[in-house]
Amino acid sequence: MVSTFAETTLVDSHCHLDFEDFHGRIPEVLDAMRTEGVSHALCVSVTLEDFPAVLALADAHPNLYASVGVHPDYPDASAVEPEVLVRLADHPRIVAIGETGLDYFRLKGDLEWQRERFRAHIRAARQCGKPLIIHTRAAADDTIRIMREEGAGKVGGVMHCFTESREVADAALDLGFHISFSGILTFRNAAELRDVATAVPLDRILVETDSPYLAPTPHRGKRNQPAYVRFVADQLARIREIPLEEVARSTSSNFFNLFKIKYDN
Repeated sequence: MVSTFAETTLVDSHCHLDFEDFHGRIPEVLDAMRTEGVSHALCVSVTLEDFPAVLALADAHPNLYASVGVHPDYPDASAVEPEVLVRLADHPRIVAIGETGLDYFRLKGDLEWQRERFRAHIRAARQCGKPLIIHTRAAADDTIRIMREEGAGKVGGVMHCFTESREVADAALDLGFHISFSGILTFRNAAELRDVATAVPLDRILVETDSPYLAPTPHRGKRNQPAYVRFVADQLARIREIPLEEVARSTSSNFFNLFKIKYDN
């Protein structure tokens, strides 16, 4: 039975604490999380080569979890086989497959390899029964199409660092996915995204930092960290005109339920 989260602390649903920006800094990152009331964080894999470091963080710290997957921005990464992902995901600290998806913004040309890699991740998620962490940029139509074709809705997951339209959000929600908002929600030029964030049902929202990237206002331009997820939650509370405590309870409960994590105080 998955626990219902009833506290007012927050969870960072997507960060990259294995990146060089955090080397030697994990103790201070965890201290800052405690100070800001951020109880847990999900460390997300971007390559299989770096996956052992991601898993090591989750193994070493009871409030950190991990995923396994290969980001679409790594064209030189070795081919992704569903069976390999399933084998690596067979660990109690691995709660998701990804991040995976499509990115037509940074890379151009024949990107069929991205689409095949994305399909492999969805197939792995269906085999092992773990939710997906999906990245999409300038590729929403193909992302949703492949999700439908491969039956991604059978396992669900999250559209991470969401920056797309209301229509894309609705399509993902119809497939049973959650929508995660990052520090972009606090940026001055993100009015349309804030409109989307007011429309997504509260029981389908997550908050994240995508650390070390996308630090929220007032830390924009600096190294992001999980403690700063509070600024994302605070912005979400303001635009929805609800208490921060309600955002914290809902987004944290959503996190633990989506990733099938039993929460222990």
